[in-house]
Amino acid sequence: MADPSDPPVVLAIGAHPDDIEFHFAGTLLLLADTGWRVHCLNLSGGDCGSMVADNAETRRVRAAEGRAAAAVLGATFHESLADDLMIFYEERLLRRLAAVVRRARPRIVLTHALSDYMEDHANTGRLAVTAAFVKGMPNFHTDPAVAPVAGDVTIYHAMPHGLRDPLRQPVVPHLFVDTGTVHERKRRALAAHASQKDWLDATQGMDSYLVACDRMSAAIGRLSGRYTLAEGWRRHLHLGFASRDGDPLAEALGPTVCHAHPDAPPPLEI
Repeated sequence: MADPSDPPVVLAIGAHPDDIEFHFAGTLLLLADTGWRVHCLNLSGGDCGSMVADNAETRRVRAAEGRAAAAVLGATFHESLADDLMIFYEERLLRRLAAVVRRARPRIVLTHALSDYMEDHANTGRLAVTAAFVKGMPNFHTDPAVAPVAGDVTIYHAMPHGLRDPLRQPVVPHLFVDTGTVHERKRRALAAHASQKDWLDATQGMDSYLVACDRMSAAIGRLSGRYTLAEGWRRHLHLGFASRDGDPLAEALGPTVCHAHPDAPPPLEI
């Protein structure tokens, strides 16, 4: 049983090594600075993320980079559970992810949008939602076996890559987090994934992945109408996850958060 005096936990569940640093890290750093404990899990080990190394070597390199990035974030690092493009919404992976959720006991889960430019991201978001949903169910058995845990959990979905869904429709966050004060640390965490520069340049035309991160943060900042650099989040419906419709991210970060205006314009092109 968790000690109620323990610091609250935020669990970031990303698809690939570097997704957490690219999309979530500013918010994680701000939460850590307020006393939250941070846990990070990349569902995939990133084994397809190389033009030169084989799967096993790429997986090894990317795991080391993930641990280095987690150290920058002050986070507990969890080992990956799948390979690239093998993140499916299926029983085996769900039971393994649910075990991690029960061990971490998060108050907040940060994960991908439920509709994003690639299926690994969308499936990760779906798996994270169900793993949080079943964390207190005695008859849902995890792998390995971990006892169910009680308590509210609130899920926040990151902005999809490009700020649009796969059918090109603009997506507007529910809330914005001002990440300007921690952006350089976010950049350092992302830079720990050094093997990805050439891969992303060659395969996704992202120029420097660090520059792409800067542009994404600036685009969300402009969308907020308030911040220079920001991360955007959409809050999952609380039913089945929490006893009330709370907003613990806004409560924890206070003045560094603003909510979207109901008449907010669609996202700008990055």
